[in-house]
Amino acid sequence: MIEWLMYIVLGAALGTVGGLFGIGGGLIAIPALGVLFGLDQQMAQGTALVMVVPNVLLALWRYHQRNRIELRHALPLSLCSLVFAWLGSIWAVGIDAHSMRLGFVGFLVALAGWNVARMFMRVAPASSEIRYGWPWLGVLGSFAGSMGGLFGVGGAVVATPILTSVFGTTQVVAQGLSLALAAPSTSVTLLTYGLHHSVDWQVGVPLAVGGLLSISWGVKLAHALPEKVLRTLFCGFLVVCAVMLVFEL
Repeated sequence: MIEWLMYIVLGAALGTVGGLFGIGGGLIAIPALGVLFGLDQQMAQGTALVMVVPNVLLALWRYHQRNRIELRHALPLSLCSLVFAWLGSIWAVGIDAHSMRLGFVGFLVALAGWNVARMFMRVAPASSEIRYGWPWLGVLGSFAGSMGGLFGVGGAVVATPILTSVFGTTQVVAQGLSLALAAPSTSVTLLTYGLHHSVDWQVGVPLAVGGLLSISWGVKLAHALPEKVLRTLFCGFLVVCAVMLVFEL
């Protein structure tokens, strides 16, 4: 019972972060499960997905309520993401756990470096309108989906900075579309990991309960924060996750 309460509290913290940044909480849950509970990389990713899938679905609904997500943009992102997440997850379950962890660290470091560099770039003003439609949204969905399937993060953490920098959307719009992309990809990735026995359901289920209780607070906070503050926090969040994994190796 005490362990379940601990997992629920941890899930609540991760759910708030996931709602804030539109990523479902998986990016920080994976290193946390490895550091705190000693799970190998595939098991950490699969277990984190138990929490991520319902969190993503709820956060997607909350974002859509506050800032309507355009179906014509979300559909090509989500369909392409679904296919490539499935392929990425099949690849992931067959990789050596240590190599997988090294790859995940490299992925986070590259992502954090890109987001930090973006803070010093001169960019055009953000807009609620997307600069590029199909087929470029399909290309983004394919790339983000494959990364999500491989590393168990749903692809939202990849799609969000690309949508704001390349496609010119605001941070909130980008996070909403990223959640639309992540919903099908996280579901198919969890199914693949589950079929390959890379999920600890006893840890993942209470994490999911805690996340569902708190993710709406994160979404509400995301809409209340200024654009620049939200982007800065997102960059800092990525750096912290990368550092956690470096110490885990």
